[in-house]
Amino acid sequence: MKVLLNILIITLIALAILWCIFWMYSHKTYDVEYGISFNQNHATSLGLDWKETYTAMLDELAPKYIRIAAMWKEVEPVHGEFDFADVDFMMDKAKKQGSKVVLVVGQKAPRWPECHVPEWIAGYTKQDAKNDVLAYVETVVERYKDHPALELWQVENEAFIHFKFGECAGFNRDVVEKEIALVRSLDTEHEIVMTDSGELSTWRKPSKLGDTFGTTLYRIVQTPGGTTFSYGWLPAGFYRAKAALLGIRYEHFFVAELQAEPWFTDSTPLDTPIKTMEQTMNPERMQSHIAYASRVGASRVYLWGVEWWYFMKQTHDDSRYWDIAEQLDEQ
Repeated sequence: MKVLLNILIITLIALAILWCIFWMYSHKTYDVEYGISFNQNHATSLGLDWKETYTAMLDELAPKYIRIAAMWKEVEPVHGEFDFADVDFMMDKAKKQGSKVVLVVGQKAPRWPECHVPEWIAGYTKQDAKNDVLAYVETVVERYKDHPALELWQVENEAFIHFKFGECAGFNRDVVEKEIALVRSLDTEHEIVMTDSGELSTWRKPSKLGDTFGTTLYRIVQTPGGTTFSYGWLPAGFYRAKAALLGIRYEHFFVAELQAEPWFTDSTPLDTPIKTMEQTMNPERMQSHIAYASRVGASRVYLWGVEWWYFMKQTHDDSRYWDIAEQLDEQ
């Protein structure tokens, strides 16, 4: 019993020392360029006209960088038949505005249900499914590799996360490295971003496979049971230390998703009172998240939640979040 107690005390002391080290390296601020992640399906789910929302984002917020996805389920709804109307619209609008695009390809893409695999894939053999995802990736890359708005590819989203999340029972992790190799072989001009969970993963594999690494950064979450959990105790130096240990340089270190909207479990903004939403996101918290992100050592930060900002602006006459994003370049 005494040995266990001593081990516990030593462990706690070591953790306290480690926390102090992280805290000491959490005060330097870095030059950060800001971008925005956008998903048309999420905008639609909020009762918005997604094209209007996307256009307003580009025209009013004028982001220098955006992140969008060519979701497999959307672009190949029928096996072998591709529909690029939505992606073309977003890419062409970005070109007109002068925004540079990170374009996501793969089975997983940002936003629920996480995996965006077409229904027709069910019943296919594992090998056929591999061939099909590679064929889809090839088609997307060939279509957009010469598009003036394209800056970077992102292959999959949090491909190596070590817990199940979303509707991803059929996610095939074995094909990810083949996807990366395929994109590299088809397009030698644009580099690849790989992403991972900020707090719940080591970043080791994705940071080695991609040219640039993107972490998620969520400061307050809720469990499926409704318990709110804050990462307010975690110093920004934690992310800096992880990046340094893996040799991720500042210019190749992004925050791919900075939480700037409420956290939802079994509800949506359509059926959640504003007071409840403000428990996990309000203007003061959004500003504090932006300030925190400037200290993690990343050169670029993509904000997560533009669809919700526009929903609040249009539905609740609350433009505070939109206004904060509009002033980002002044910070």
